[in-house]
Amino acid sequence: MRIALLSYRSKPHSGGQGIYVRYLSRGLAELGHHVEVFSGRPYPELDPGVDLTAVDSLDLYNDAAPFRTPHPREIRDHVDLLEVGTMWTAGFPEPLTFSLRAAKLLRARAHEFDVVHDNQCLGYGLLSLQRAGIPLVATVHHPITHDRRVELAEARGLRQITLRRWYGFTRMQARVARRLPHLLTVSKSSAADIARDFEVDPAQLDVVPLGVDAEVFAPPPEPRAPGRVVAMASADTPMKGVGVLLEAVAKLRTERDVELVLVSKLSPGGPTEQRIEELGIGDVVRTVSGLSDTELAELLGSAEVACVPSLYEGFSLPTVEAMSCGTPLVASRAGAIPEVAGPDGECADLVPPGDAEALAAALSRQLDSPRRRAELGANGRARVLDRYSWKSVAAATVDCYAEAIARSPRAGKGATRC
Repeated sequence: MRIALLSYRSKPHSGGQGIYVRYLSRGLAELGHHVEVFSGRPYPELDPGVDLTAVDSLDLYNDAAPFRTPHPREIRDHVDLLEVGTMWTAGFPEPLTFSLRAAKLLRARAHEFDVVHDNQCLGYGLLSLQRAGIPLVATVHHPITHDRRVELAEARGLRQITLRRWYGFTRMQARVARRLPHLLTVSKSSAADIARDFEVDPAQLDVVPLGVDAEVFAPPPEPRAPGRVVAMASADTPMKGVGVLLEAVAKLRTERDVELVLVSKLSPGGPTEQRIEELGIGDVVRTVSGLSDTELAELLGSAEVACVPSLYEGFSLPTVEAMSCGTPLVASRAGAIPEVAGPDGECADLVPPGDAEALAAALSRQLDSPRRRAELGANGRARVLDRYSWKSVAAATVDCYAEAIARSPRAGKGATRC
């Protein structure tokens, strides 16, 4: 097949979108398909043989200059005006503006592709591709409406108003999702949440889990660092539960030697930095960011325990990556985590989300028991090898493409080569 894979932003080493695009495109190419990725900034890292078409934006959320005001000479058309105007009024424009730009490019090249696969954008531009009869599939990792609820629950005053405006794009995503005949998601838990929050017919949804490179994320040859706990999370995002983990670490450090390594980029003076200072645990917490896959795998392999304290996850790549490294887990019983990690006590000890006392107790029990850690780690590695390879993810995704093509107006017209 000739596949156009869309991603409105694709950070290579943080967040799930860039990782998904890189490894799915690799798996599809290994199966013999031609893949061209259309991405906004930041662009993904892609394997040789996978093409990249840059869908250039005003790059208003660049890490080096977030919320920047572009020079008037940078404004090229009405979509640029829409992008900067939405930012100036506290909204998040990228899903919409990316979809409009990508749709313009793809309408001109529609004959070059058998299927278009959108990754979590769900912008109005996709509907113009659908009207043009282009076979279309969209992945929804989880409904962003859940993030909105969690953040609004913690916000007060003016912050609530700005958050409601920022998350305004979720209304568009729900409308577009209801109009698309074929949606993919990454877990049964996410499928149920999408059906409820976006009012999508469950028959529109297919579950295809994410994968991991088990050759890179592998058990370490060297001994693990005593007392080290590793967690990967957007630390200043309330839904990731990092504040709860910090409270648990503060309790643990009164009882034992412990080190927490957070794979995250903290906002200077932000809530996580403030909480670390309030708890007086700066000497046992360190943060790292921008790691390559190899460096991340080495870090996970160096830990005695990995922790996923999220209040919600649509899938949780960190869970799978830790299991692939044979690192035992303590994780929240939230969202799709039990579905991904298996029953409590098999590959992970599961605790109630948001419960710092339970989290500290579970971490303490694992740190005290080398035998228990070895058992959980071995079970996790076996589960990954059995269920979570990118090759199987790509093959299942191709099956969904074939179904979308068969249902499209192009069916029977000789437009596809699958």
